[in-house]
Amino acid sequence: MSAVSSDSSLPVVIVGAGLAGLTVALHLAESQPVIVLAKRKLEEGATAWAQGGIVGVLGSDDSIDSHVKDTQDAGAGLVDERTAEFIARHSAEAVEWLVKCGVPFSPDPQGPLGLHLTREGGHAVRRIAHAADATGKAIHDVLLDEVRRHPNITLREQWLAVDLITNRHLKRNGATTSDLDPRCHGVYALDIETGRVETLAASAVVLATGGVGKVYRYTSNPDTSTGDGIAMAWRAGCRVANMEFIQFHPTCLYHPQERSFLITEALRGEGALLKLPDGTRFMPAHDERGELAPRDIVARAIDFEMKKHGLDHVWLDATHLGEAFLKEHFPTIYARCLSLGIDIARQPIPVVPAAHYTCGGVVTDLHGRTDLPGLYAVGETTYTGLHGANRLASNSLLECVVLGRTCAEDIQAQIPESVPKLPSWDDSQVSDADEEVVIAHNWDELRLLMWNYVGIVRTTRRLERALHRIKLLRSEIDDYYAAFRVSRDLLELRNLVDCAELIVRSALSRQESRGLHFSRDYPRTLPVSFPTILCKKAKKRDAWLP
Repeated sequence: MSAVSSDSSLPVVIVGAGLAGLTVALHLAESQPVIVLAKRKLEEGATAWAQGGIVGVLGSDDSIDSHVKDTQDAGAGLVDERTAEFIARHSAEAVEWLVKCGVPFSPDPQGPLGLHLTREGGHAVRRIAHAADATGKAIHDVLLDEVRRHPNITLREQWLAVDLITNRHLKRNGATTSDLDPRCHGVYALDIETGRVETLAASAVVLATGGVGKVYRYTSNPDTSTGDGIAMAWRAGCRVANMEFIQFHPTCLYHPQERSFLITEALRGEGALLKLPDGTRFMPAHDERGELAPRDIVARAIDFEMKKHGLDHVWLDATHLGEAFLKEHFPTIYARCLSLGIDIARQPIPVVPAAHYTCGGVVTDLHGRTDLPGLYAVGETTYTGLHGANRLASNSLLECVVLGRTCAEDIQAQIPESVPKLPSWDDSQVSDADEEVVIAHNWDELRLLMWNYVGIVRTTRRLERALHRIKLLRSEIDDYYAAFRVSRDLLELRNLVDCAELIVRSALSRQESRGLHFSRDYPRTLPVSFPTILCKKAKKRDAWLP
């Protein structure tokens, strides 16, 4: 077994090429080399799928306090006020930075910064800067162009992180954990095209891998959302928090050819109405805010009506907004639906809730620092306290930009440390997989049981059944991992099963209903509650502490 020698000019390795990862890379690259890993093509991350927009406290009718209040109201009592205030305070400069980068936000000569601001569910005023209905793609395209042109940034497509390199790996070289302070020294990464695993030594590692939507059968997320960063950080000993709070977006297009196409909340913000097949509106019966109630309330209302009436979906009616308005403000949705035979100017859109956003994740501070020195995390991978029990619409892109900058600043402020020699990846004791159908079968089973037992409405018995089966699946996956060479499908399945267990364990520990977590056994909301924080006991994978 060979080893990787130390180097005083090691790069920062960023795992993930979405808005969070690219923001960190661009802020860092003026002072040090950066490697960005993308496990699929650079354009395939979740950022490009974001339709709505990014929050900016910009208007004369708006204030930081108002944004913080809306964030807290959506977060159902679990939002960290200091985090919400910090991010709201830096929201205007975040939008200004994106404008300076060249993001083509929808204009309004009369609007602040010359931008058109829209409103989404849970917001008291119009404060969402957007690029029609494809904001994420507009932002991602611009930043990706910037990153591609930067000489200090190396982009690696089709590279998937396997695991973080920590002190436990150094024992192979004769070192022990008592010889060194705990630290992340780099990452093992799989070159998917060649099947080779490379040892990447790093001055710092940043996890920006997004959420865990693919753990559910129905999701608005792309195939990249397999919880890689959360699982790797957990295995490395970091705390993970609030994983029971999985946001189900109320309106994902219900169509056999488009199971992951999101119908943005901004459509409801502009007046689209949710209806039953007979044309009856139902949201006013569930919440006085109607279609503009927070996402958890709307999703549960749709779930309730579907089960009550035996429906596969409900309808989102925007026909009264007019063809010209819909084409101008929602061109992506209009075109995609029309290609599927749905003219949204003349007929309602069939919609169904789908797993959308992970409100919990790796515990970090406002500089992206995790429990493990040398390891940072930014974006949907993290728990910062911003989202509480339910994320307010369009706060996610904002969090990526604001904390992406502070993360880069903290990395730049660190004094370089000498890096020990790192062991190369050892696959001498494994062979090529004989039957990969096992991976596909376990993947399907995991996603189905999570959808049926750990979905929008939960019970203790369902959660316990899910946990029992997840343990069996993880045992099978661990055996497979130990016997065969790694592949993308195997690594993603391994990460998903770890995240599934984190979600179920967190849900079982919350004996109340709050925000995105609703339990039939504990339907009441407690007067006072706290985040769910999970940590592992050393040397014992299945030991959990509250």
